[in-house]
Amino acid sequence: MALLFLLFSVTAVLPISSSKRHPLDSLRPSEFTRVQTIVKTSYPSNNLSFHYVGMDEPDKAVVYSWLSNSKTKFPRRAIVIARHNHQTHEIIVDLSKRSIVSDKVYTGHGFPLLTLEEQHAGAALVLAYEPFKASVKKRGLNISDVVCSASTVGWYGEKKSKRVLKFPCFYTDQGTINMFLRPIEGITIVVDIEEMKVTEYNDREVAPIPKPEPTEYRLSKLKPPFGPRLNSVATSSTRPGFKINGNTVKWANWVFNVGFDARVGTIISTASIYDINMHKYRRVLYRGFISELFIPYQDPSEGWYHITYFDNGEFGFGLTAVPLERLNDCPANAVFMDGYFASQDGTPVKTPNAVCIFERHAGDVMWRHTEAEMPGHVREVRPEVSLVVRMVATVGNYDYIIDWEFKPSGSIKMGVGLSGVLEVKPVEYTYVDQIKEDQHGTLVADNSIAINHDHFLNYYLDLDIDGYANSFEKTKLVTRRNTNVNTPRKSYWTVEKETAKTEFEARLNLDTKPMEFALVNPSKKTKIGHPVGYRLLPGSIIGPMLMDDDYPQIRAGFTNYNVWVTPYKKSEKYSGGNYVDQSHGDDTLLQWTDGNREIENTDIVLWYTMGIHHAPCQEDFPVMPTVSCGFELRPTNFFEYNPVLKVIPPKHVQRPNYTGKN
Repeated sequence: MALLFLLFSVTAVLPISSSKRHPLDSLRPSEFTRVQTIVKTSYPSNNLSFHYVGMDEPDKAVVYSWLSNSKTKFPRRAIVIARHNHQTHEIIVDLSKRSIVSDKVYTGHGFPLLTLEEQHAGAALVLAYEPFKASVKKRGLNISDVVCSASTVGWYGEKKSKRVLKFPCFYTDQGTINMFLRPIEGITIVVDIEEMKVTEYNDREVAPIPKPEPTEYRLSKLKPPFGPRLNSVATSSTRPGFKINGNTVKWANWVFNVGFDARVGTIISTASIYDINMHKYRRVLYRGFISELFIPYQDPSEGWYHITYFDNGEFGFGLTAVPLERLNDCPANAVFMDGYFASQDGTPVKTPNAVCIFERHAGDVMWRHTEAEMPGHVREVRPEVSLVVRMVATVGNYDYIIDWEFKPSGSIKMGVGLSGVLEVKPVEYTYVDQIKEDQHGTLVADNSIAINHDHFLNYYLDLDIDGYANSFEKTKLVTRRNTNVNTPRKSYWTVEKETAKTEFEARLNLDTKPMEFALVNPSKKTKIGHPVGYRLLPGSIIGPMLMDDDYPQIRAGFTNYNVWVTPYKKSEKYSGGNYVDQSHGDDTLLQWTDGNREIENTDIVLWYTMGIHHAPCQEDFPVMPTVSCGFELRPTNFFEYNPVLKVIPPKHVQRPNYTGKN
């Protein structure tokens, strides 16, 4: 797949000012072209391919210096991961000087992101391969109705690996476009995507292909009876309540930068919140993104054992971003941003409406109170309004709706919605009672087993709470017996605080034991003496269920714990390692923290792993209703008092009373 690194340009409502660029702004199309020219000049041969082109971020100190003084100069550089003569090159390009700063060959395990072009070429090669065409004909199928898709092969103890992909294929006759629910089972096809030749072919068995009738999900093709009709929502807002300057968003009391990366998708940078008492913006999040997404399927059979995807490191979360639709993906008041990515030959390509930003008026309550015992029943209520930054990545059969939600209270909520289509295995069964052995999934329709699987999402959160030097504080809730003989109470709970001094002390698996976690700044305290901080409110707690010595789990060591804290290191960004395709698991978050580095009162990064175990059900067929998971970062003793106490509620538009009668 070609690499996606988005440059944002607002395509609706808001103009972009011509102010100076933020040091963390995405590359422009002209910069992609400049990178292409510079690198191709050094490598004029035809066997050069671009696998990642992105902004090489300046040092953190330089970025903060620029935020204080926009006259501060910073280097504008790009990082390129390219393949040339079967070698992986890591190239740093100085865009101002139009020169290559460094170029080194990577000699470790694993390969870079796949490109779209090599995946498409591999699929075309399979469809033209005579033994495959013969297998299709043997099954009584028409080759013109066959679609093939790339699948990574993983690593299972091999000492040396080549860049190969497997290509499962699907049948789409009778007008169905829900290809993933109609797999052609029993064929293994391996393609060397650098030599572009089939290196392994095995037609093991002929399995039934599920029927096309129940797989349709397009409204134009569906037949009555239909479900309920949803009403549209009227909005009184005529324009967004936020401003965009380049890639910098200002809304309510928040200011932050929105970036987009081929590998990790949306990046939120330099998020600060305005304190009305201090009359200044205060630092919260320097940089945050989804570092890796691991999806191990639970069928160990010949055709399925290798299906253990690392969506970010193999296919690219930003690379697979899709254009968003107004009124469906995003509400009417949304502002859309376009993106650009570098194709395999380095040419910039536009992806329209890759991100949307909108105010969410969900009808929730920000805060309220009624003094029922006071004359006149004093009541104060403030409606909840938040700002959402959204993208959608469609990686094969799954669609991921990725949200960053900012609240005036200072909270940042991270949310992921999972939808799309299940991966199914054709079987002979049409009724549950026919199944006598483990099929590794659920029978969801005739001849269709939806395979059990997991989704592990690991977030990189470089929190700089009011400055660089932070600590990770664990607060245990402990039950104690009451020793006061003057009251009849026998027990109570209290808190015990502990500051993690090393990485080992911060690695945590969350369970039912009551505990709270926060990043605090020990050198900054409130007027009454509490260190300022931000609390992690976990959600969607998940842990690995594969054995420790299983190869996919070795590669996904970052799932071993829900919470990790590391000292900030610019090169440590990807929890699954820099080169995930066929990696050996020797460059992951687990290996980095084995050094047990000190993390107290220093620049630290919080990593959080969440997700779901998915045992499919019939309601997930033929397309899944969205399943959501998420977590929250919430101020804890960061402000002197409720930061939204004095918020001004929006003006309400009077509407006729609605009785519910037609």
